[in-house]
Amino acid sequence: MTETRGRRSGGRAARQAARLSAVVESVPFLTRTLSPVEVISEEGLSLLEENADTILAEVGIEFRDAPDAIAHFHEAGADVDGERVRFPRGLARQLVQATAPREFTQFARNEERSVVFGGANTIFAPAYGSPFVRDLDGGRRYGTIEDFRNFVKLAYVSPWLHHSGGTVCEPVDLPVNKRHYDMVAAHLTLSDKPFMGSVTHPQRAQDTVDMARIVFGADFVEQNTVVFSLINANSPLVWDATMLGSARAYAEANQAVMMTPFILAGAMSPATVAATCAQTLAESLAGMAYCQLVRPGAPVVLGSFASSMSMQSGAPTFGTPEPALVLYVMAALARRLGVPFRSGGALTASKIPDAQAAYESANTMQPTMLAGTNFVLHAAGWLEGGLAMGYEKFVLDADQLGMWHSFCKGVDLSENGQALDAFLTNEPGTHFLGHAHTLANFETAFYRSPLADSSSFEQWESEGARDTATRANAHWKRALAEYEQPHLDDAIAAELGEWIGQRKASFPDSDV
Repeated sequence: MTETRGRRSGGRAARQAARLSAVVESVPFLTRTLSPVEVISEEGLSLLEENADTILAEVGIEFRDAPDAIAHFHEAGADVDGERVRFPRGLARQLVQATAPREFTQFARNEERSVVFGGANTIFAPAYGSPFVRDLDGGRRYGTIEDFRNFVKLAYVSPWLHHSGGTVCEPVDLPVNKRHYDMVAAHLTLSDKPFMGSVTHPQRAQDTVDMARIVFGADFVEQNTVVFSLINANSPLVWDATMLGSARAYAEANQAVMMTPFILAGAMSPATVAATCAQTLAESLAGMAYCQLVRPGAPVVLGSFASSMSMQSGAPTFGTPEPALVLYVMAALARRLGVPFRSGGALTASKIPDAQAAYESANTMQPTMLAGTNFVLHAAGWLEGGLAMGYEKFVLDADQLGMWHSFCKGVDLSENGQALDAFLTNEPGTHFLGHAHTLANFETAFYRSPLADSSSFEQWESEGARDTATRANAHWKRALAEYEQPHLDDAIAAELGEWIGQRKASFPDSDV
């Protein structure tokens, strides 16, 4: 028995040492070298800002079941009528610009993976909120905590995803009122990248902050941003108590939120680009102003999620021109306001990772990148209008993110990039395949996709004639099989586990 315990102890120690020394391939968040594309003039942007002010001043925003918000705004000089708050022109903007940071850092558990919001930076995070998952083997099914942990692991091992995300899928096998403990714990223990917190109830937001304090240290959390979370408006022109309560919990703790109107144009906003932009700006301004009144200087992000819709069925549509224009305009408006911007993603209405999924996702990612978006939620895995998280879609999207990393570096004009010496030492009519410059650059000259097949037809056929989804299926399975958990101090892990156990035991399960 003693000998057996010795072997087990040695094996455990070896595995711990391996985890400590393991290096997961990663790249820093993307810093763009290309200027953002502008699709509207300065005069046009000013007009939309005036329209947003008109909405805020003459229509107003409802803050439902949120007496603290009403009190804050009344004290700040807004006109309050019951739950309706009307903002004198310029007030919401002034409240945001007075204290909201133009840039901020979200610290990761591994500080080398920390990310900076704002400026020329772009951060990629997985898709969010799907109740279903899909893969080639099991088809479409409800998500479980195992699926949730799998996607956290896949985001961790992908070099092109800078962020662990938040509700990467809903683990419907756990009680609604307690599943956030396991979800946040997965982000904190299975990854060391930045993560997003729970927002489905103010107490769950507070629980997220408390868990972060255990892992990062209470003093560190007080002085630094370690949690970033998604707060959605109840468009049109409503902020509700659940979202505001969660935003308050994070703002009070100096943690970051993105105040994001979720707009299906034609239903939750008028069916035009300009109207959707003005409404998005008005709603987000009101939400960010509230956060600044709760705690001046709390990090905020202007969020925009706007989809077109089928005017025949009412279903959301993706990859269409109008939401792309909204995205370009909102990115410019966020820059003028002076706060980071969130939008975009690899969005599609397709149910499977097919051609429709590819072109709709590409049509959304292109304006996302060219507009200069700072935080890209839904960058990998999104299917079925957000109802499903796809395993194959996840790794295919991540591959595309790698290509965007290469593209956004811009044109290399260094001595090596110009390659004049290669011209001067190579005779006309002689190919460059064997030239020293080519040999020195061939490994890094072009992005290499791990999933795309560029072989001959004969080779492709001899290797099984596998389509893209089949290759992606093998890829994500291999990634999970090779996953190594990042190190977390044993004492911290034990304290976190004990705290979660006590909290779960302190109240009954509920599906509310």
